[in-house]
Amino acid sequence: MTKFESTLQKSASLHKRLCPKQVLGVRMGMYAGEILGLNLPRADKRLLVIAETDGCLLDGIFAATGCWPGRRTLRIEDYGKVAATFVDTQTGKAARILPRSNSRELAILSQNEIKNNWEAYLAGYQQLPTNELLNYQSVCLSTPLESIISKEGLKAACSQCGDEIINQREVIQNGITFCRACAGSAYYVDASSASAIAPNTPARPPNSAGTM
Repeated sequence: MTKFESTLQKSASLHKRLCPKQVLGVRMGMYAGEILGLNLPRADKRLLVIAETDGCLLDGIFAATGCWPGRRTLRIEDYGKVAATFVDTQTGKAARILPRSNSRELAILSQNEIKNNWEAYLAGYQQLPTNELLNYQSVCLSTPLESIISKEGLKAACSQCGDEIINQREVIQNGITFCRACAGSAYYVDASSASAIAPNTPARPPNSAGTM
């Protein structure tokens, strides 16, 4: 069994079966290792992944890279895009990787004997050459890497709600410490006041800065 096949198997073990997005996640993660010159998967925290969606893609990325939220090496900025940025935390080099815009069509063409598109994607994504399946761009993070990673073990308390805040996620306004919710970036409201919100009013999207 090749490393690619064993990585697909590892991703599939998290689900009932292997799906096309898992394959994309595995291919993206392995490609990141080539671009950044890193041996993957890793057991340390040298590689940081910032994914632009959730779901099956992340399981493929995890299987290929060893990065996951519990290790604080995988973050989500939910843009609803099948894309992720891979950052070498030692060098600062970063590559944003995503499928090429015509990857679905190429997958179907490469598997013309398969009539079901889902099955064609599953097989095609495994077989297409990397330069036909994936695209990447060298990027610079808009938030300093030190702020994204932060320092474990540091604690603060919100002056308004009293909740403990870890990992330097507090917000300082006029010299006063707040959690992000009390500073105006809450993704929730207290149930006792929820009735004041019109039922058809679109929910305010979470502030993406909080997921970095």
